[in-house]
Amino acid sequence: MNLNFTQNLVPFIPYIVQGIWVTLSIVALAAIVGFILAIVLALFKISHIKALNWFADAYTSLFRGTPLILQLLIIYFGLPQVTGFEIPAFAAAVAAFALNSGAYISEVIRAGILAVDKGQKEAAMALGVPYKKMMWDIVMPQAFKNILPALMNEFITLTKESAIVSVIGTGDLMRRSQIVGGQTYAFFEPMLFVGLIYYLLVLILTMVGKLVERRMRQSD
Repeated sequence: MNLNFTQNLVPFIPYIVQGIWVTLSIVALAAIVGFILAIVLALFKISHIKALNWFADAYTSLFRGTPLILQLLIIYFGLPQVTGFEIPAFAAAVAAFALNSGAYISEVIRAGILAVDKGQKEAAMALGVPYKKMMWDIVMPQAFKNILPALMNEFITLTKESAIVSVIGTGDLMRRSQIVGGQTYAFFEPMLFVGLIYYLLVLILTMVGKLVERRMRQSD
């Protein structure tokens, strides 16, 4: 085995570790934008307005039915060809992940809303509670408690899938490991190190999710 961690990895650890912040920045921003988009799409899906139903269903079908990497490449390489404006790699990565994540999370939120007991909605309507207030103060809090594990799983998946942004040159963890491998002609050591970092990030997110879920159960 021709492995040399001292020569092929240790000198480059600070450079690789800097990619953590790029990766987490992309994931955090995409998760926030995607979550807001998902709420809007979920409300469209349960709306009585057919046009909104059609739009939300078509959006979800499109982004769930095509590869994420294709969406990323279209935004980064394709849109500049159409619009004439260059899109920074970081912005393209956030946009692609937010749009894709919003499609998946919208289905989770929709299921959570529909799982709330109809009796509570009927009671709120009987008391004259406005629809918007009923949704935000009664239905949504209960729905989010039910779907929290699914949301955390989506966030974890988003963290791992963020590695594909390396194909457009974003300086994330994966891209930096590739650069180090190209300089040293040894890819195993840096990629093994990056794999360990991703694994630790997922473990941390899993523990945070369990902690939040436990707190929410105790507050019931």
